[in-house]
Amino acid sequence: MWNIEFYEKDTGEIPVKKFLKSLEIKMRAKAVKEIEILENLGTALREPYSKLIQDGIFELRIQFSGDIARIFYFFVIGNKIILTNGFIKKPKLQ
Repeated sequence: MWNIEFYEKDTGEIPVKKFLKSLEIKMRAKAVKEIEILENLGTALREPYSKLIQDGIFELRIQFSGDIARIFYFFVIGNKIILTNGFIKKPKLQ
């Protein structure tokens, strides 16, 4: 099992928590579920859930009902995963 931690800015802001709160409830639930999968599988998580971007930075790939979101993260010694920030890659067309 891995430990999930959230990156915190000097100002006290936690970008991933702020991002998660901004999501619609069903998309937020999907994102939280995929964070739990990441917590359980760690470095064994692969596509379509996770993808290496570059230099040890990964993206958690979340898709729900046409919306696509990403959360960036990296691994730290001691079975830690640091979630840094998230964004909507492709919003659902209305």
